[in-house]
Parts: sequence; C-alpha cells; structure tokens
Amino acid sequence: MCLAVPGKILSLQQSGRATVDMLGAQRDISLRLTPGACVNDYVLVHAGFAIQVIDAQEAAETLQLVHDLADLADAR
Repeated sequence: MCLAVPGKILSLQQSGRATVDMLGAQRDISLRLTPGACVNDYVLVHAGFAIQVIDAQEAAETLQLVHDLADLADAR
C-alpha cells in the first residue's frame, strides 16, 4: 500500500524542487509532476514527488486521518 502525505510548500528552488513541511519535518521534494505549485500550496507527496496540489481543507482532513491512525496504533 502506498501513502501520499500532504505537505505545505515553504520555498521554491529554480531546479524545479521545493522545501515542504510534512508533519513538522522539512523535506526537499520534486515539483516535476506539479509545475504550477506555489509557496503556501499544499501538495500530496509520494516518494519524493508532489503528485497533486490540494486545498487546505483537504490537507487538514488527511493530516487528521494520519494522526488518528497513529493514535490507534499507540492504543494497541
């Protein structure tokens, strides 16, 4: 199973890459698949690539699901 995690774009580089905040960690990712993405956009990130731009509400809902899954795992 694959999981794409939302990240908020913090900065862009001319190389077609960006720095994103994903669950509090900063990562360098490729924007090759989402060339129109801008600073402050949320993107779904999989395997180091932004695969889709999403709105802030969808990002918040997805991040809440990730946190809920972690809480369930801790409760076991």
